[in-house]
Amino acid sequence: MGLHYGQEIFEGLKGYRGKDGGLYLFRAKENFKRMNRSAVRLCMPEVDVDLVMEGLKKLILLDQEWVPRSEGTSLYIRPTMIATEPHLGVRPSNTYLFYIIIGPVGPYYKEGLNPVKIYVEDKYIRAAIGGTGEAKTAGNYAASLLAAEEAKEKGFTQVLWLDAAERKYVEEVGTMNMVFVIDDEVITAPLTGSILPGITRDSVIHILKDWDVKISERNLTIDEVIEAAKSGSLKEAFGTGTAAVISPVGQITYKGEDHIVAGGKMGELSQRLYDEIVAIQYTAKEDTHGWVERIG
Repeated sequence: MGLHYGQEIFEGLKGYRGKDGGLYLFRAKENFKRMNRSAVRLCMPEVDVDLVMEGLKKLILLDQEWVPRSEGTSLYIRPTMIATEPHLGVRPSNTYLFYIIIGPVGPYYKEGLNPVKIYVEDKYIRAAIGGTGEAKTAGNYAASLLAAEEAKEKGFTQVLWLDAAERKYVEEVGTMNMVFVIDDEVITAPLTGSILPGITRDSVIHILKDWDVKISERNLTIDEVIEAAKSGSLKEAFGTGTAAVISPVGQITYKGEDHIVAGGKMGELSQRLYDEIVAIQYTAKEDTHGWVERIG
């Protein structure tokens, strides 16, 4: 049933080897809480967060030699749930399989934090409010593939999605939430049901508030972004996500016009946020939020 009717959800998080050689997780419980929200949306059973956290820790400790030790590396963790009932018929499955995949990964940026070029997609849509956009489910990614491939053929790294109803408001990038810095305001799309509530996005919001930086979760039109780019008031743009942490944007292309952001380089705030989050994850800096948990 999982293959035919799309009942498949997953999460993505990482395990880290700290500066002291210990094994650490970053906000792992939040990932399982989000997985349960996805489960509810897909008519799937929720997991016992404490139980799966205990299982995850034991799994990592058993396989701890797979947690790489070189700088910038980590252990990728993919909790997954799929429908398994051998039945044809459109209804929720009666049986499910929950499992966790782990594997070592190298630095996301092998050659440094190079800004990416993104293509504003105004033909296809990824998700609509009321749909499954806020769930981390396979169908959302399937819906994004064609636009991503077409953008890749044109030389772009990511697609920036607009809202499904009006093709007017910026939402998220293919694998990340999106943030724009216009004048002294940092802006990210609100969680209205069509975008994924990212853990890194939430971490960025908390950190910016700690720094007394003006952060707004509000609707932002693509026209406002382009006008800001033309006037020079678009200071920075970047994606936030588990894999890259912070992914700076150096160019936004919309309706055939290229708009350079931050001189095509990584912005000051992007770099500061990246350094801050990575330092917390690898225990090089004090964790004042209680986000990091030592497991071994």
